[in-house]
Amino acid sequence: MGTVFKRTATKPLPVGAEFFSRKGQRLAKWQDSKGRTRTAAVIVPTEGKFVGQERIVVETPTFFADYRDGNGHLRRVATGCKDETAARAVLAGLEKRAEKVRSGIITTAENAMADHQHTVLTDHLAEFVATMQAAGRAESHVTGTERLIQRVIDELSLRRLSDIQAAKVERWLGQQTMAQPDKPAMGARTRNSYLVALRSFCNWCVGRDRLPFNPLAKISHADEKVDQRRQRRALTEAELSKLLMVARLRPLAEFGRETIKTPDQDPATRQKRSRATWTLKPLKFDELPAAVELARERLKDNPTFLARQERLGIERALAYKLAVTTGLRRGELASLTVGQLDLDGDFPHVRLKAADEKNRQGNSIPLRRDVADELREWVSSLRIGGSGSANVLAFRRDAVAVELPASTRLLTIPKAFCRILDRDLKAAGIPKRDDRGRTIDVHALRHTFGTMLSVAGVAPRVAQAAMRHSSIDLTMNAYTDPRLLDVQGAVESLPSMSVTSDPTESRQRIAVGAENFAHCSVAVPVAVPPDFSGNSQSTPVTMLATSSEATFANTLDASADRATKNARCSMKTTSVLKGGQADLNRRPPDPQSGALTN
Repeated sequence: MGTVFKRTATKPLPVGAEFFSRKGQRLAKWQDSKGRTRTAAVIVPTEGKFVGQERIVVETPTFFADYRDGNGHLRRVATGCKDETAARAVLAGLEKRAEKVRSGIITTAENAMADHQHTVLTDHLAEFVATMQAAGRAESHVTGTERLIQRVIDELSLRRLSDIQAAKVERWLGQQTMAQPDKPAMGARTRNSYLVALRSFCNWCVGRDRLPFNPLAKISHADEKVDQRRQRRALTEAELSKLLMVARLRPLAEFGRETIKTPDQDPATRQKRSRATWTLKPLKFDELPAAVELARERLKDNPTFLARQERLGIERALAYKLAVTTGLRRGELASLTVGQLDLDGDFPHVRLKAADEKNRQGNSIPLRRDVADELREWVSSLRIGGSGSANVLAFRRDAVAVELPASTRLLTIPKAFCRILDRDLKAAGIPKRDDRGRTIDVHALRHTFGTMLSVAGVAPRVAQAAMRHSSIDLTMNAYTDPRLLDVQGAVESLPSMSVTSDPTESRQRIAVGAENFAHCSVAVPVAVPPDFSGNSQSTPVTMLATSSEATFANTLDASADRATKNARCSMKTTSVLKGGQADLNRRPPDPQSGALTN
């Protein structure tokens, strides 16, 4: 038989409390924040961290219940009831369910699901997040998934697991895909991200015996091909060359920009000599060398800062080049350390850690030899002065090279790397968005790598391995820009097929073709009854030369003007039979006259 009770706890003595005794027990009296007079017993704990300190004893406002579950274990649960009668009713329900478990009417898993129905949904979410972190999921993935689920919980006012219903969630997703005055419409890919996050949470609840089934399993995904909000494009070879040059020079050229007056300003404002009356001239690709020379002149008295900007340009260009020639993602680039490089072997490569890779496999990425040479020089410069920071280390002639720890970061890739790329694209004169609405961002460098592999004629299976894709369709379609493929050149490589308008010449060609055709064995597929023995379902029919060659040529002349469609036949040169014997002395037709020669 279970019991209901209120739990007690100790708290520090209230400020301004008055003490008195009643029936031999010491009590404290004070007024709470609402002005009500409160009274509680005062005790001195004999164990715990509050030993020897006077504290008041308070009771919880709600009742708790102690009972034995279906497995005979003593359980203590919060009833959530302030009334004792209501708390005893909750206890009776718990004991009734425990009796059903003992008698086999319901299973232990079903009983556990019933217990979890009273747990707050945010507590389930906190345990789900802890499970993902314990499984080694990427921090960005964990925080992103939690953010998506928490938004749905807040906007739909979900409190318990029973509140997660397919109709509610599907209605909310549909509302987000419609444009609203205060926010744009949600894209198909974003909608699917919310659905995937919610489904993974519900699947976790099913696996932990908190839900009997996934209530969101039948909600269909949105078609991302129909509603694509961001389409990336690959850089051309000329654009890539300009981008690398701008990345190399712009950090220093920024300090060589000239000032220009701001047009259309109020004369009163101009007299104040404020910052609003002038601005820096935008950088253009043709003006970069002049801006670099001017910057060097301005910074000649600060060689340390000058060397830092030079080094920053080298690092940025190297980051772009490494991304384009390896297909590394931004996070993978940022995770690289000096210890992951193998530049001295026959096949230079970089070893990716499984924890830093998207597919969590860990791969060795081959490096082009020119890129490996540049990385070797970069690591050597990092050793100068013994500092691993690529942004503050200056070139010094008197510096001594020291050994770097293997954990030294290879490149500094900031979170605002995409904005840096946008400024480089603007200075290079490369449009961020093309005529088809496709954009260039950091991940577009990976698209450029995949497109360059296809343009170079690399086999699709090899390109898939280089891109580290699980599907070859992803490599050939999503990561290959069709505009950069030489489709026109492929069409031009087809054999020439000339058509003449002269009827006489056309008849001569057809007649020659008839003579040649008469001495060929043509395998024509002929339909036969189904053969269940596994043999071929077509029979080759051999057409032999006869004396009626002229008649056959006339037939071809008569049908020359009629188009034949979908004619498929396999032709193979055979010996011409004469009386059942092969004529080995017969020669092919003369290419000039078309006549057969013996």
